[in-house]
Amino acid sequence: MNLDMTLREHGATGLTMQGNVIRCALPRAGVKSLARLLLSRFALDLELMLANDRRPRRGGFEVVWLWADRSRNEFLEITAAVPDHDPTYPSIATLSYPASRYEREIRDLFGLRAEGHPDPRPLVRHGFWPETYHPLRKDSAPPGDFPDQGQPFPFQQVEGKGIFEIPVGPVHAGIIEPGHFRFSVDGETIINMKTRLYFTHKGTEKLLEGRRPAEGVELAERISGDTSLGHALAYCQAIESLAGVQPPPRAAFLRVVLLELERLYNHVADFGAIAGDTGFAVAQAHALRIREGLLRLNKRLTGHRLLRGVLVPGGLSRDLPADGALAREVEAALADFEEVVAACQANSMLLDRLRGAGRLTRPTAADHGVLGYVARASGIDRDARRDHPFAAYGQLKFRVPVLESGDVEARALIRVAEVRESASLIRQAVEGMPAGPVGATPGPLPAFASAFGLVEGWRGAILHWIMAGESGGLHRVKVKDPSFVNWRPLTFALLKNIVPDFPLCNKSFNLSYSGNDL
Repeated sequence: MNLDMTLREHGATGLTMQGNVIRCALPRAGVKSLARLLLSRFALDLELMLANDRRPRRGGFEVVWLWADRSRNEFLEITAAVPDHDPTYPSIATLSYPASRYEREIRDLFGLRAEGHPDPRPLVRHGFWPETYHPLRKDSAPPGDFPDQGQPFPFQQVEGKGIFEIPVGPVHAGIIEPGHFRFSVDGETIINMKTRLYFTHKGTEKLLEGRRPAEGVELAERISGDTSLGHALAYCQAIESLAGVQPPPRAAFLRVVLLELERLYNHVADFGAIAGDTGFAVAQAHALRIREGLLRLNKRLTGHRLLRGVLVPGGLSRDLPADGALAREVEAALADFEEVVAACQANSMLLDRLRGAGRLTRPTAADHGVLGYVARASGIDRDARRDHPFAAYGQLKFRVPVLESGDVEARALIRVAEVRESASLIRQAVEGMPAGPVGATPGPLPAFASAFGLVEGWRGAILHWIMAGESGGLHRVKVKDPSFVNWRPLTFALLKNIVPDFPLCNKSFNLSYSGNDL
C-alpha cells in the first residue's frame, strides 16, 4: 500500500516533502490505526515522540510522532492537535513500548493524557510535585516548596516463599549519579529488578527554551558528559537543517574525526571496565592508560579533553590540525588496545564470566527499541551512520558489526570491533580531508517550523528536535539520548542471573543517568 494514500485515508492534511522528510497533520482520532499500519505494513521505527505547547498561537497543544524508514533513509513527521479543553489523545503504548514511555513523559511534563495507556504511572515526575505542575507548559511557574509526604515509591512487589528484596542506591559507593535498583531474589538468582531514575532531572529542555540557536550548543554539550560531541553535533545538525545551511566539506570530515574520537575513548574504557568487573584489574588499568592518552589527544586537537567548544551551527568554531600525525597516534592506541583485548580473550576465567551473562534476546531488544552497541550485540543491524548518513559518513567505508548472542561478551566484542572501525574511519577522513573553510553562517530560523538532527553517538542514536519561535529564539527542543530506551531492557537482561553479576551486566550496558534524566 502506498504511504501517501494511507496517510490521506487517515485524514492527513498539509502533506509536504522536504528533503527526505514527509510532514503532515493528522486528526488525533486516526493516530492509533495509522500507527498500527506504520509499525506492521510499512515497518517504520518510532524514533521520537514529543508534545509542544502551541496555546499562545493555536489555542492548544500538539503531539508529534517522528517515524523512520531505515531501508530508504526517509522520515515521516506527524503532528496532531490536542485542544486545551480536552488534553487527551489516543495511546499507542500497546503497539510500541518506546511510545509508552514517551506518553508517560508527556503526561508528567505537559499534562496531556494518552487514553488507553496500560501503565499511566509517573515517569519523570518528582514524587511530591503538585498535581497541577507541568513544567514544560509555557505558562508554568515554579511550584514553590513542596514537602516529602513520606509515601513509599510504588515498586512492584514480588512475593513468595524464600523471596527477598535487595535495595541498591540511589547513592552509590562510586562517583556515579544516583539511581535506585530494587532486586527481588530467590537465593542469589534475580527474578525481578525495578529501576527508579530521574533523581538528576535538570530541566534541560526548559533551559533551552528562549535561547538563541548558537547559545544552545554549550548546554547540549553538557546533557551527558561522556557524549559532549554527540549531543552537540545532533543539536547543530538540527539548527542547520532548520536554517537551510550546509556545513563546508572540510567541517563534515572533521566532524567524523571528532565523533569517532569520542567513540574510541569511551569504548576502550568500557572494555577495560568490563574486564575489571571480573577481577582482571590489570586489563582495566591498561585500558584506562590508553583512554588517558586519547583524552590528551583530544585536548591537543581541540583544547578540551571531552571535545567541548569546537562545534557550532554551520560547522566548527575553528580549523583543526587533523593530519597524518593524528591518524598515526590513533593507530598506535589501537595497537596498544589490541594487546589488552588479546590478554582478555586468553583469560578463561574472564570469558567464563562474560559468556551467557546478561543475555538480552533479539525479540526483547526489538520490542523495546534498543539502540547502539546493545542492539547490535543482540542481532539488530542498525546504525545511523549508515542508515541515515550525516557529516561525511556517506563518503567513507566502514562495517557495522553485529552479533547474535546478546550477552555481556557480545556487548564487549561489539565495542572492540567498533574501536577498529573508528580508527579506520579517522584514517580515511584524514586522508580524504578537503581543504577550505570549516564554517558557514546559518540564516534566521523560520518561526514555528521544525527540524531534527540524528547522530550515531557512541552509545547509540541521539536525536535533537527543535522549533524556533517568532523572535528567532528556541520555542521547543526535545532531546533523546539512547539511554532513554535502553534502561528498561537491562531488567530483562538480568533475569536468571545472580546478584554478583549485576555490576558486570550493568557495565556492559553502561547507561547514562544524566542523558536519560535530562
